[in-house]
This record gives sequence, structure tokens and C-alpha cells, in this order.
Amino acid sequence: MNLEQYDLSIFQRAVGELGMELVSSQIEQFMKYYELLIEWNSFMNLTTITNFEEVCMKHFIDSISLCKVMDCSKEQALIDVGTGAGFPGIPLKIVYPNLTITLLDSLGKRVNFLREVIEKLGLEKISAIHGRAEDFAKPDLLREKFDICVSRAVANLSTLSEYCLPYVKAGGFFVSYKSEKVTKEIQFAKKAIDVLGGEVYHQEEFLLPCSDIYRNLFVIRKVNATPKKYPRKAGIPTKDPII
Repeated sequence: MNLEQYDLSIFQRAVGELGMELVSSQIEQFMKYYELLIEWNSFMNLTTITNFEEVCMKHFIDSISLCKVMDCSKEQALIDVGTGAGFPGIPLKIVYPNLTITLLDSLGKRVNFLREVIEKLGLEKISAIHGRAEDFAKPDLLREKFDICVSRAVANLSTLSEYCLPYVKAGGFFVSYKSEKVTKEIQFAKKAIDVLGGEVYHQEEFLLPCSDIYRNLFVIRKVNATPKKYPRKAGIPTKDPII
């Protein structure tokens, strides 16, 4: 791969402002990921963002900004619910190879893309699963197996909490990536978070480094087991959120 075709200056500076330094093999993995994203996006809908610098900032840097609220340097199990084109799970895996990561998405074509990325980048201790969040949160599958659950999915916090908190162990965390202020959304979701065994832990508002792009990481800590009735059947958490 010819890295010289890419202007990496802003990307590397942003990584540095997050307190990290990437080795050449990690930079190559990010560039290969970008190339696969653009290649597959030509025949299926993975992202509307295709400009190199925008992908680096709005997908890669945004994904790894989890470091602002979580210590990802330890050996931990992380699940990315509704991962789409692999954000934030794959960038996190590139930067933190110590993480064991599960990517969960409901669209088979996207999961095929994710598996191709995993293979081509030579990533280990990471798997892509085709399925709905409510289906894999059963006790005999992935329920309460993870230290961290992340999601960049577009949904209100009450709905997302019902999909995501069942995957988190007691003492673990669910982190919701948001691109807007969520003060009202937090108030709306407090009952759901409590019912599902969580508690409001932290909210981090910031601009992505080297940009004026606003981001919000909302952190929920799992304090009790989620009642067995949750998550409810497909569609119900969206149509009838816990309030």
C-alpha cells in the first residue's frame, strides 16, 4: 500500500490530541479499511461520507474518542450494537488490539463487508454477527457477557438502553455516541435506564480534535441485572419506549 497518496497530517495530529500514537502497521490498517469502505460503498449503502479527511475525522477519530470516557488499554470484552460499517468497533480494534470485540448488525450484506475487513486487515479476537439486538440478548447467547457496550446507532437513549444494557455485565458500561446535545433525552431516558439495571454515570461533551465537530458520549453504568422481560420483541422498544 502506498501511504504517500494520503495526506495523514490532520488524522495523525487528531490521534495525538487524543493521547495516542499509532505505529505504521495501524496506519496501514486504517487506510486499507478506508479503501475497502469506498470499494464496497460503490455497490451498497455503507456511508454517505466518502471524502478521505471526513472519513478519518467523522468515522475513525469519532470512533476512537471512546478513550475520553473509558480506559480501553485493559483486556476487556466489548460489543458494538448496530455497528453498520464497523463504527466504532473496528477503529477501536485497530487502536486497542487487547480488546475482544463483537460486531452486531441486522443486515447480512453489511456483516459480509465487516468479515472482509476483519480478514483483509488481519484482525484477531473480533467477530461479526448477523442478527437483531433483541435476539442475541438472551441468557444462552450474549446476555451480560460484556464489559463495555457501545453504539453509534441513531435512536433515542431510552430505546438504545433497552437494546444495549442487557449485554453489559454488572459493573460494566454502556456508552452511547451522540452528535447532538441530549439534555432532554437524558431526562426522558432516566426511568428506562433505572428499570434496565443502569445508572447515569457520566456525560462528556467535546469537539473532535482538529475540528469544530460537536460530539457527546453518554455513559451508563450497569449496577443490577436487567430484568428477564427486556429487551422486548422487535420494534417495541422503538414504538413504545420505557418512560
